[in-house]
Amino acid sequence: MSEEASGERRTLAEKIDYLFATVHPKNRGPYSYEEVASSIKKSGGPTISASYIWQLRTGVKDNPTMKHLEALAGFFGVPPAYFFNDESSERIAAELSTLAAMRDNQVRSVALRASGLSAETLRTIQGFIERARTLEGLSDEGEKEPRVRRRDR
Repeated sequence: MSEEASGERRTLAEKIDYLFATVHPKNRGPYSYEEVASSIKKSGGPTISASYIWQLRTGVKDNPTMKHLEALAGFFGVPPAYFFNDESSERIAAELSTLAAMRDNQVRSVALRASGLSAETLRTIQGFIERARTLEGLSDEGEKEPRVRRRDR
């Protein structure tokens, strides 16, 4: 659900957590705090420790300097506006979610094959996909939900 639809704004910690969960190399999990801190240092960014990044991600600290936010934005490949502007944050999060889905070769293949189809046909295909996700027990965000099987009598 989007921030606008839920009426809630995401905290800085939630935004950073989303970056960790979403932006990472294919076929591996999220970057470690040490990887992020080390990469920022190697790229000439400000000094930032792995523990400080953890504190920001978990909400223990919530008032970083602009330099630290710019460095984190640079590492994860998002504009600094992601942290400051709710509209930009929501748009960027949606783009990141799409890119994360595109890491899957089969998803990418389907998307590429759909290119050039009419809007009406794309809506029909989207309906099929949404129905399939429901049958597979997947939520709108792509995470598994508890599957409840029922018997039709």
